[in-house]
Amino acid sequence: MAKKQQTTYADKCSFCGRPASETEVLVPSPFDQNVSVCASCVDQIHQLLSDYRGTSEKKKPAPKLGKIPKPAEIRDFLDQYVIGQDSAKKYLSVAVYNHYKRLAQPTDDEVDIEKSNIILVGPTGTGKTLLAKTIARLLNVPFTIVDATVLTQAGYVGEDIESLLTRLLQAADYDVAAAERGIVFIDEIDKIARKGDNPSITRDVSGEGVQQGLLKLLEGSVVNVPPQGGRKHPEQRMIPVDTKNILFICGGAFDGIERKIAQRMNSHVVGYSNDIARRNLERENFLRHVAPQDLKSFGLIPEIIGRLPILTSLDPLDRDALRRVLTEPKNAIVRQYVKLFRMDKVELEFTEDALDLIVDKAIEYKLGARGLRSIVETIMIDAMFEVPSSKVAKFTVDSSYALEKLQKANFESTCK
Repeated sequence: MAKKQQTTYADKCSFCGRPASETEVLVPSPFDQNVSVCASCVDQIHQLLSDYRGTSEKKKPAPKLGKIPKPAEIRDFLDQYVIGQDSAKKYLSVAVYNHYKRLAQPTDDEVDIEKSNIILVGPTGTGKTLLAKTIARLLNVPFTIVDATVLTQAGYVGEDIESLLTRLLQAADYDVAAAERGIVFIDEIDKIARKGDNPSITRDVSGEGVQQGLLKLLEGSVVNVPPQGGRKHPEQRMIPVDTKNILFICGGAFDGIERKIAQRMNSHVVGYSNDIARRNLERENFLRHVAPQDLKSFGLIPEIIGRLPILTSLDPLDRDALRRVLTEPKNAIVRQYVKLFRMDKVELEFTEDALDLIVDKAIEYKLGARGLRSIVETIMIDAMFEVPSSKVAKFTVDSSYALEKLQKANFESTCK
C-alpha cells in the first residue's frame, strides 16, 4: 500500500525571506505549496502596479457647481492684475466657467457638453501670458504654461508633443485623475505656422508637423505620456492620459496677420463706397476683425483651427492703459521696485513726470507693457547698485534722472 504524501507549507516569504511569525499572513502559491508571499510584499506589488498604470486609489470628486466661480467673479479677479482687454477677459471667464461645468456634469447625462478650446490673438506685450498666469492663481485645477517654439515633430531634436501633458502631470503631482481635468496654456502658437499657404510636401519639422501632432490632444484622446520626457529616458513606462476634459488655451502675436485681415476686408469693397469704407475701417486695430480664415492664411491648418472654436483678440495698449499698467495692478511694475527698495529700508518714489516719460518711451519702442519693465530696469540699475550700500532713507526718481539714465544707456537718439 502506497504511503500518503504529507502536504507541507512554506514557513517564510519566498520574496523577502520574512518568517511567518513576523508577518500578518503568508499567502501560498496555488501551484507550489513551498512558495509563499507575505502581506508586506503584496502591498508593495500593489503600489508598483498603481504607479505603472498611472492610477490613483483616491479619485478626486468633480467640483460642485455651487463652489465654481461665476464668469463675473473670474473677470473681477482678472481686473486686479490685468489692465483693459475686456473682450478677452469675458471670453476666458466664460470658457473657464464652462470647463468647470463640464467637470461637474453627470456621467450618465445624455447631452455631452463638448469643450471649447480658445485661441488668443494679440501683439506682444498686451497681456496674453499674464492673463493665463492670473487665471492660474484663481483655479483649483492643475494649470501649466508651455511654449510651442520648443516643440518638434516626433523623431527630431526638440520636445515631443506629449511633453505638454508631462508638464501638466508635474503640476498635478502625477495625479492622473487631477491632470485630466486641468488647463494647458500653449504660448507662441503662431510660431508653429507652416511656411506657406499650401500643404507641405516635405516634413515641416517644427511647423505643420507639430500642428498635426497637436490635433489628437486638442480633440480628446488617450495619450501615452512619458513622465520624465520621452527622449532622455526611453526606457521609462508610459502613463495613459485622457485629454477629453483638458481645456487648451492658445496664444500668439501673429505678427503680420493685419495684412491678411486688410486684404480680406478690402476685397469685398467695390465701386463708389470704396473710399468711405476704408475711412471707416479701424486701421489702428485690424486684429479686432480677425477671423478663422485669417489664421488659415497665416499658416494654421484648418483642422487645428476647427479644434480652437473660440477666437478672440487683445487690443494694443494705448498711452492711458500703459500708464495704468505702471501703477494700478496688484503686481504693478512700480510696486515691485518699491518693494525691492523697502526690503533695504529705503522709500522709493516715482514722480508723475518720470512715469509719463517711461510711458512715452515704451510707445516709441512699440514693445507694449513688456517694454515698460525693460525701460524701468534701465533707469533703476544704477540706483539698485548704489542704494543698498548707502544710508539714504528715501530715493526719488524724476524725469531728469530718468532721462539721464536713458541717455547713459545709449538711448539718446530717442531722447529729446
